[in-house]
Amino acid sequence: MAAVNPYLNFDGNTEEAFNFYKSVFGGEFEVVSRFDAMPEEYQPDQSDINKIMHISLPIGESILMGSDRPKSYGPINKGDHAYVAIKAESEEEATKLFNGLSAGGVITMPLAKAFWGDFFGMFTDKFGVQWMINYSYNNN
Repeated sequence: MAAVNPYLNFDGNTEEAFNFYKSVFGGEFEVVSRFDAMPEEYQPDQSDINKIMHISLPIGESILMGSDRPKSYGPINKGDHAYVAIKAESEEEATKLFNGLSAGGVITMPLAKAFWGDFFGMFTDKFGVQWMINYSYNNN
């Protein structure tokens, strides 16, 4: 069965926010990646290069994840700074969930093998909810 985890976007203060969450929940970060780790063709504006591309903090059976929103994505507006992130158990499950949930919505990143090695896609569903679907070849 797929796992559902919250994914939060911040306006440049992800690191501060997640250090705060870590101080409350405890534990250690599973991943901390900055935009400078991306291949050059995917990197945002240079002013965003040292900001957080992805961070994850395990909390019990769930994972709280987040990133800084690059300026090229536009400003953060109330209601569009969070995603529902689904950790699929297989490519097949990821594909089924992606195709089903994105029907009638807007795909922002097609489901495909991403540059970091996972099978990943992003979209906004027909109700305005933002979703991320991920299958990790290494963690399943």
